[in-house]
Order: sequence, then structure tokens, then C-alpha cells
Amino acid sequence: MKNVFITGGSSGIGLALAKDYVKEGYRVGICGRDPNKFKNINGITFYEANVTDRENLRQSIIDFAEKGLDILIANAGISAIEKTRIPDFEKARKIIDVNLIGLLNTFEIGVELFKKNGGHLVAISSVSGFVGLPGTAAYCSSKAAVLKLCESFAIDFRPIGIHVTAIAPGFVDTPLTKLNKHPMPFIISSSKTSKLIRNAISKKKELYVFPFGMYLMITILAYMPRMLYRMLMRSISFYK
Repeated sequence: MKNVFITGGSSGIGLALAKDYVKEGYRVGICGRDPNKFKNINGITFYEANVTDRENLRQSIIDFAEKGLDILIANAGISAIEKTRIPDFEKARKIIDVNLIGLLNTFEIGVELFKKNGGHLVAISSVSGFVGLPGTAAYCSSKAAVLKLCESFAIDFRPIGIHVTAIAPGFVDTPLTKLNKHPMPFIISSSKTSKLIRNAISKKKELYVFPFGMYLMITILAYMPRMLYRMLMRSISFYK
């Protein structure tokens, strides 16, 4: 039996992945900050842990890994729902702390566990990491950092038997995105997202961006001359 641990696994993409891995016969562990959000599901072990608390997170993953660990998915993340010209800097710090430092805390434990016998580290980033979108500076920058960390780690860790995968989805229909008040092109369901992510992990892809329509759109925006990109973004209303 294979084993997978998912941070931020009590809702959204993380929960969809957890349920599907159980169906595939995996032993599954997840962690989240609020145990009230998690309903008991056979095959899933829940740990109350915050990814920004290194020791708490470490104890949770180490406890689960006593019976084995093959895949560690750093899925926990937050964003600012309201897009504003002037950011709430306190919320911005929290976003970076969870999305970036939380990932580092997770991967640190994974490397400790995998450096002898190998394993697979996975990070859930976002297409937002390829560009600077209006009103979401902290979120975009945190996801961009995740992409570059994984790019470097994929180079560094492969010789010691640790695979690294960065997942960059577009809009996914989750409780979090339901709060968005702007158009969400190419949005896909959590179940479809889970299937695509699990397939990318099984193939050990180092970077996977989806869906295809969003991949094309974000590629065009990412390689557009930056002056033209900024002019385009300023012409669109993103703010409340």
C-alpha cells in the first residue's frame, strides 16, 4: 500500500485529492487548521496542524510517516478574495507566510524523510505565479516563488532520488473561488482537477499547467511585452 500526506486537505483541491487517493487504495493523511471542517472519511487520517507552525506540522507528518510515506503534497494555501488597489499588508504577510513559508516547512520535513529512500514532493502553485495580476500582489508573488523553488529543487533533489512536481492550475470550482466576484475563464471542477493532478504526479512531471485554455492564455500574458501587459491590465476593472 502506498502512502500520501496532503496539507490543507480538509476542503477544495486537497480534499478531492484525498478522497480519490483513498479510492485508489492509498493510505491517506491530511492536515488542516480547523478540525470542524473535516468530516470523518474512511481511509483518511486527519491531523490538526498549521503549516506555518514548523514543529506542529513536523509532528503530524512524522507520526503519519511511521507506517510509510511515498508522496507529500504541499497544498495548503490562502488568497485575498477582495481585489483592492491598496493592499491590506497584514493579510499580505499572512498569504506569503502560508503559501511560501508553509511550503518550505512542508518540503523541509519531506526531504528529511525522503533523503534516504526517495519520495515525491508536490507543490500546488497557480497560473497566477506566471504574471503579476492586479489586486493580488501577495498571492501572485507567493505562487511565483513556489514555482521557482520547485524548479530549483527538481534539479537539486533528483540525484538523491526525490522527485519534485509543481502543479499550476487555473480557476478551480472550490468554496474559495465561489467568493470571487470577477469572471473565471476555463474554470473546472474539483473532481476533474484531482484527476489531472494525480495523473501528473504519477507521470512525475516537474511542471504541469492546466487547463489547456488557461495555459495558452497565461503563456501569452507571461511573454507579452511588459509595457503592453501593464497597459492591458490597467484597462480592465478588477477592483471592488
